[in-house]
Amino acid sequence: MTLPKDPESSTVKPVKKDKRKNIVKSEKLLGVCYDIRGPVLEHANRLEEEGHRILKLNIGNPAPFGFEAPDEIITDVVYNIREAQGYTASRGLFPARKAIMHECQRQEIPNVEIEDIFLGNGVSELIVMANQALLNNGDEVLVPSPDYPLWTAAVNLAGGKAVHYMCDEQSDWFPDIDDMRSKITSRTRAIVVINPNNPTGAVYSQELLEQIVALAREHQLVIFADEIYSKILYDDAEFVPMGRIAKDVLCVTFNGLSKSYRLAGFRSGWIILSGAKHLAKDYIRGIDMLASMRLCANVPAMLAVQTALGGYQSINELILPGGRLLEQRDAAIEELAKIPGISCVVPKGAIYLFPKIDRTMYDFDDDQQLILDFLIQEKILLVQGTAFNWKQPDHLRIVFLPQADQLRQAIIKFGEFLQQYRI
Repeated sequence: MTLPKDPESSTVKPVKKDKRKNIVKSEKLLGVCYDIRGPVLEHANRLEEEGHRILKLNIGNPAPFGFEAPDEIITDVVYNIREAQGYTASRGLFPARKAIMHECQRQEIPNVEIEDIFLGNGVSELIVMANQALLNNGDEVLVPSPDYPLWTAAVNLAGGKAVHYMCDEQSDWFPDIDDMRSKITSRTRAIVVINPNNPTGAVYSQELLEQIVALAREHQLVIFADEIYSKILYDDAEFVPMGRIAKDVLCVTFNGLSKSYRLAGFRSGWIILSGAKHLAKDYIRGIDMLASMRLCANVPAMLAVQTALGGYQSINELILPGGRLLEQRDAAIEELAKIPGISCVVPKGAIYLFPKIDRTMYDFDDDQQLILDFLIQEKILLVQGTAFNWKQPDHLRIVFLPQADQLRQAIIKFGEFLQQYRI
């Protein structure tokens, strides 16, 4: 190593070692990870900085793929933007909460009042808040495996422990109720239900939801119902709101504008408190306290809620026969079926595929390395299955937002790439 020279002398001076302590992250972050935006994405960003074009199939971000919000929503926000310059109530704008309340009435979720609705900076912020308001150190929350990893991260960040219940690929990725029941302990506080599901695309039956509610009732648990994809359904799938069924247990429902209304960048989400609210007055005060501490959510984004929920539901044009999302799902499923050793449960909702790789046919041990190697070779970004708290390195998630032809080509390239691991 070349040492720096003192300009005043021909002698070489040693480099002084900085003896100050390193600044380290909080221990609360030790169990927190979000690999959808993890090390592989960091490598993708470096490739972009070098001038490469990356096809990003790692995140459900509709706008880059040409999915735009309805013009009437944007027009209303622009027209009213001057009204958004000051703080609003910590729970959110009254017209937005009123529109959400009417949506609950349409969905037959009983006894939801204006004060039962909190708006936030996307569902992500509200997931963190809901867990922080509920959990003490060591408390447990049942989270699906595979999951949307923010749920596991939020539980751990709040000092809790995420306990993963299994979803059964052989049963259309429905949760295994017996496994869920076996993992309930005296420390369990809540059950997370993601329906329609990310990453599997499963849409749960009313019978299954009733079984989950029965468990929550028996063990006095809160239900966290993540329903952000509630309007993105295919074929004959029917969405049943958890709040409609969970009438005598506390249900906290999460939804927003990011997906169904293609407004991910607005960061506009909400929670709805329903069911046994009378048993949760102190918990609700905790949520209200956290909402007040951040003063209020993004006010311009709240201006979009009333028009979105009350206006024409353009999402239907994308999911019905002839719709772009449905056609892209079908194209992706068709191409995956052509790859030897790949199987995939057809998603009934959302915008993701979660295919399985037959490990008896392909020899690899690290699915993150597999995805990284594919990125380097083909400049296409996917997410490994283990990022979704799925233990076995035998799945990956594909976002089916690109046009069908581009999506087909990406899957064909993955199939060709995978052959180098063929046993």
